This record gives sequence, structure tokens and C-alpha cells, in this order.
Amino acid sequence: MEQPLKDFIRALPKTETHLHIEGALPWELLQKANPGKYLIPPASWKPDFRYDNFAHFENQLLGYAGDYFHSADRYHECAKSVFADRLARNVHYMEVSFASGCIDFLNLNGREVCDAIRDAVPQGLEVRIFLGIHHDGYTPKMRPVLDEALTWSNLDGIDLHGAEDVPLGDWAAWYWKKARDAGKFTKAHAGEFMGADFVRYVVEALGVQRIEHGIRSIEDPAVLDLLCERGIALDVSPISNLKLGVVPSASAHPLRRLMDSGITCTISTDDPICFGNDIEDEYFFLANELGFTTAELSRVASNGFEVALVECAGKRELLSVVIDVVGGI
Repeated sequence: MEQPLKDFIRALPKTETHLHIEGALPWELLQKANPGKYLIPPASWKPDFRYDNFAHFENQLLGYAGDYFHSADRYHECAKSVFADRLARNVHYMEVSFASGCIDFLNLNGREVCDAIRDAVPQGLEVRIFLGIHHDGYTPKMRPVLDEALTWSNLDGIDLHGAEDVPLGDWAAWYWKKARDAGKFTKAHAGEFMGADFVRYVVEALGVQRIEHGIRSIEDPAVLDLLCERGIALDVSPISNLKLGVVPSASAHPLRRLMDSGITCTISTDDPICFGNDIEDEYFFLANELGFTTAELSRVASNGFEVALVECAGKRELLSVVIDVVGGI
């Protein structure tokens, strides 16, 4: 990669609006917590690596999470490291999620985890925190936790996580509406392993306000029209899409076509401990594999600030940072 482009990407003010805190666990923290077990990075960090399927990926991620996230303090330690790294990469705004499934499996207090992540936020970085709920996550055990979560002051929203082909019960539409009524922002993972029909479902049945991935919306022009009409943005993670086999090749990624269709798209890393990527790699991907110019990379960066969950005045301030930097390069 030519140095001028590297310098441009590093200087470009950026956002991350699709990041799982468990999947963002820094490798060195995992090593420190498990001496002798994780001596070398996983094969999944290699550029040509491809997961067999979603279960292959999920099992790897859950193995890391189970070996590290034993307490709210561990979430704080992880978040503090992640946020410091993003600040160093000129990220100004983030949306991170933590998984209710991990809270359940590891017997943690969800409110304490949420508060621990909030306490790790440094000056100079705006962070919004989401609780990720799997399709089958509204169990008798977790129901009171999830209901109470909508009262947590440090929780900004909810997100639908997990395998898209797992049946989603009637509870979901009710719960997503209840979340919005409680002032929480609602998202869903869709259009990754399931097609455009599932994107339509989360928009029309769950009323989501943003979609994580969503790239298979490209398969149905009517769904693209629906996203445009409702102003729903896609938080896309191209390297994740490639390594999980959602797209057959880098050049086949539909991000440009989605944007040309009028869809607002942002760029994030998703689960970097499983993919070996950072936010700058995602921008390199757009430039190297999809031919994005520096002006187009700036547009992607601006998109992240435009969808940011901040007041209008704060949004204008964040966008002005992008304009100032781009104008000066």
C-alpha cells in the first residue's frame, strides 16, 4: 500500500458503528489471561483464510470469550484497551455491543457489564452501548434480565445477534417496540447469511432503525427501495463478509452498488479477534479491492458521523472534523 494512502486513511477521522466488544478482545489481553495457551495468532488472521460456516466462526469466538470474560472488570479492561486503540487510529465515534448470551453463559450481571464498558470510555471518544440478543435469547432465565435492561441508563440500544436462520419468536417484535418506547435505539443483524427477505422482515416486523451487514439487500431492488424510503443505513464489515464466505471474492463485495443505489453505508471491523483486521484495513480494502478514491473513502467516513447517535449540533461538529482534515490533505 502506498504510503500517501496509508497516511490519508490514518489521518481521516473515522467511526466504528458495528463492533462486538467480545469480538474486539485484544489478543495480548487474551494471552495475558491464559499464559501459554494462545502463543500465536489464529490462522483466521491470514488474508486467504475462510471460515467453513457461521458455526465455525461462532465456536472460535465463544472459545475466546469464555476464556477471558469472567467478570465485569474484564469487560472494562477490554473496552479500555479497545477504545485507546481506536483513538490512536483517529476514531471519534463508536457503537459497541455486548452479548446477552455471554452474560447468560458466564453468569454475569448485565447492568454491571454495561456500566463497566461505559466507565472505560475516554475523553475525546463518543461511545454508544448496545445489548445484543440472539434469536432464541428471550428465555425464561434471561427474560427478567432483558426486560430490566430497557431501564439501564448506560444502555443506548439493542441489537439482534446470532445465526439468522434460527427461528425468531413472536417476542421479538414486541420487545423491539418496547425498547424504542423506552428510548433505546434498535438494530438487527440481517442480510448476511440470510437473504433480502430477512432484511425486509427486520425492517417491517421489528421496526429496526439500522442494520448490521445487510449486504444481501442487493438481491432485491424492492428491499433497496424500502431501505432508501425509510432512511435505514447499513453498518458493513467487508473483511468479515469475505472471510465468512458471504461474498465469494473481495471484488464481488456489493458495497459500491449499495451506495450507488442510495443506501447509506458505514464501515466497521465486526469481530477483529477472529478476522485479524483493524479499521484502517477496512478502508484499505475499499481502496485496493473496490477502487474507492480518497473522496469516496471520505464519503464513507462522513456516513459514519451522519448516522451517529448524537444531537444535531454534535453531529455537525463531528462532520466538520472530517471536512477540515480532508480539505487539508
